[in-house]
Amino acid sequence: MGLGAPLTTAPTPGRRIPNEPSPPLAPTATDSRHSEAYYEVKGTIFGALIEAIDLAQLAKLDAESAREEIRDIVNEIVAIKNVVMSISEQEELLDDICNDVLGYGPLEPLLARDDIADIMVNGSGTTYIEVMGKIQKTGIRFRDNQQLLNICQRIVSQIGRRVDESSPICDARLPDGSRVNVIVPPLSIDGPALTIRKFKKDKLTLEQLVRYGTITHEGAEILKVIGRSRVNTIVSGGTGSGKTTLLNCLTQFIDDDERIITCEDAAELQLQQPHVVRLETRPPNLEGEGQVTMRDLVRNCLRMRPERIIVGEVRGPEAFDLLQAMNTGHDGSMGTLHANNPREGLSRLESMITMGGFSLPSRTIREMVCGSVDVVVQVARLRDGSRKITHITEVMGMEGDVVITQDLFVYDLMGEDAKGNLIGRHRSTGIGRPRFWDRARYYGEEKRLAAALDAAEAVSSELGKS
Repeated sequence: MGLGAPLTTAPTPGRRIPNEPSPPLAPTATDSRHSEAYYEVKGTIFGALIEAIDLAQLAKLDAESAREEIRDIVNEIVAIKNVVMSISEQEELLDDICNDVLGYGPLEPLLARDDIADIMVNGSGTTYIEVMGKIQKTGIRFRDNQQLLNICQRIVSQIGRRVDESSPICDARLPDGSRVNVIVPPLSIDGPALTIRKFKKDKLTLEQLVRYGTITHEGAEILKVIGRSRVNTIVSGGTGSGKTTLLNCLTQFIDDDERIITCEDAAELQLQQPHVVRLETRPPNLEGEGQVTMRDLVRNCLRMRPERIIVGEVRGPEAFDLLQAMNTGHDGSMGTLHANNPREGLSRLESMITMGGFSLPSRTIREMVCGSVDVVVQVARLRDGSRKITHITEVMGMEGDVVITQDLFVYDLMGEDAKGNLIGRHRSTGIGRPRFWDRARYYGEEKRLAAALDAAEAVSSELGKS
């Protein structure tokens, strides 16, 4: 006898799910997938399944065995309840119910697609996705807000967090590293709001960014030198501009023998080096105790003999501790922050330190920023959905009370084509000897740096003539 108890429910009059026009055999994520009758029948069968199945026994099975057991019981329920449906409809129903019990319900087909960058669920009836930088509405819906809330709780509980009325906001992650944000009633008025920033299964590399036009080959070579030469780097950009993706790309050029410690709110970075320690913040518990902040993590990792410290996102007083780490022997440390251009990014660092309650003179903070940060890499998502590295900027020092920067690479917008795609070009500013030249020479990278700068200048000269 399987996991289900004997089913003795009396047959009910046969129901027919309207199938005119019949649903496609392989619906896409953007189809309006089913009628109300389908969801009504699915709810009835799902309720009978929950009554019939032994969830404790089900939890002991592996995913494939559990799926087969559920399929057997659902087929039995369909036969007993005399539900009339086509083979394709029954297969879809089986997949949907298996996803509800074992996975993330209606989100499963979206999570399986590798071309989706973001999934945005606004209550049970509305789901949007971002594909190729453009937001589009899908036909995916949930049975009700309770099903959506259950799926949200299933996601966050996997990393030991919770989301409910007493703690209605939560950051979490999926097993593949995709970032998740959940906000539920009473703060979210129209039902739970779930946002998933998906990661591609195949991790992007700098070479792929070159192919996509995010940066030129010469610019990518300079970024490789920056990664290998242990240059302190801040990646700056707006929401969804690709900061974490670029940070992942830069970390590919860290040597395998370096000890790296990452600090994040929700662990997203996926470093390939063997000697990596990943740290994650913790929210307070029900009593309001036990919170571990980003600043606690950054301060603690200074005692863990790191060679590089990588902060997933700098958004508060931890900026002070990161700058101190950069300035005290942890060369090559990196972090991301939200800003629209490199100079604004440096100003934001100053603001975050001030917000942390440090009563330091403004000039002292700027001197600390100048002495710690070597390079700011600016990324942007343009209005046509494309993502570009718009600046590679050095921090030179101070003149009086003003921080001096110089651009090595900039992206110039030229116009747009007939399809609305923006046209632009990456341009070298002609700097032949950047400030980190001596550091590149120390790590044996000066020839690569010189070749990349010369090639970039040659390409810019050719473009200037044309």
